[in-house]
Amino acid sequence: MTKELGVGIIGCGNISTTYLSLAPLFKGLKILACADINVQAAELRAEEYGVTAQTIEQLLANDEIDVVVNLTIPDAHYPVSKAALEAGKHVFSEKPLVLTLEQGEDLRRIAKEKKLSVGCAPDTFLGGAHQLARKYVDEGGIGRITSGACYVMGPGMEMWHPNPDFFFLPGGGPILDMGPYYIANLINFIGPVKRVGAITSMASETRTITSQPRHGETIPVRTPTTVQALLEFVSGATVTLTASWDVWSHRHANMELYGTDGTLFVPDPNFFGGVVEASGRDKDIKPLEAWEHPFGRFNQESPQGPRANYRTAGLADMVAALIDGRDARCSLERTLHGVDVMTSILKSGEEGRFVELTTTCTQPAALGIEEAQALLK
Repeated sequence: MTKELGVGIIGCGNISTTYLSLAPLFKGLKILACADINVQAAELRAEEYGVTAQTIEQLLANDEIDVVVNLTIPDAHYPVSKAALEAGKHVFSEKPLVLTLEQGEDLRRIAKEKKLSVGCAPDTFLGGAHQLARKYVDEGGIGRITSGACYVMGPGMEMWHPNPDFFFLPGGGPILDMGPYYIANLINFIGPVKRVGAITSMASETRTITSQPRHGETIPVRTPTTVQALLEFVSGATVTLTASWDVWSHRHANMELYGTDGTLFVPDPNFFGGVVEASGRDKDIKPLEAWEHPFGRFNQESPQGPRANYRTAGLADMVAALIDGRDARCSLERTLHGVDVMTSILKSGEEGRFVELTTTCTQPAALGIEEAQALLK
């Protein structure tokens, strides 16, 4: 197989700038074209980043495009990814891959028939901080993981997003929007989930947009905005996950993992970097010694200070996996298992019972310093 694959982006909204600006850091891929249902949006991105603007039909018919990156809104992920597979393209999608397990199984069927690969964000678990935490777990730093607690909570998206409607409709909500980061990282540390239980609720049936340009507009809420879930893993570990857009402030850590010999404090799974802390049986909490992982180096400024941002790493790893003939870390099996976890959590909240998972997966291979460096130009 060629050592560089042509990439086309479908969906030219906010997240497209991240892929277009960070893709040049990585080997094996080159973004050639972009498309959007809004032709002007595609033309704007194309001019800004020096790629070709095409219609969606033209991009899918473009023989130079090997991989389609699907950056559309969640409700469009399934039909766009399906169209790309049927056009003979590999697919890498933003999260969530699909909104139902049935949709995901259909993509798996098509991909298998056409011998194509499907990958999906999030890839933040490949970050330097999370891979340092993974290394510590693998080396027995806290013994066997027995339980844990995760919290991703805030007041909502209507305060900053220009068009937040879809966040509050079926297919949105905090578990499908933010849950993928936490569930992917838990799979990274612990492996597959066996069953889930949950209680779900919403604080209000409407939200008022306070961002521009639609300040003051009221939008409906049609999906749970607070989810309190319990995950039982195949390993026997049990982890609580609280995801909410009904919380103004809190003092919970993002992710804590409890083991037979200590505790691990994992930074925000939404980001690549952060400080990893741990304690042993002496209960003395200390930061782990930092390492020179390439996906932990600061490369962006943010209102909160310098930040490591290497989104596109999952795409680059999938492309390298295609070239090398190995398993991609953000594989279809893992992301489909993540969809199963999230939709089962919502089902449990609706039905008031534990739900057994019907899918499984393996832990992704760890991404050490040398493996990460090999993905960079």
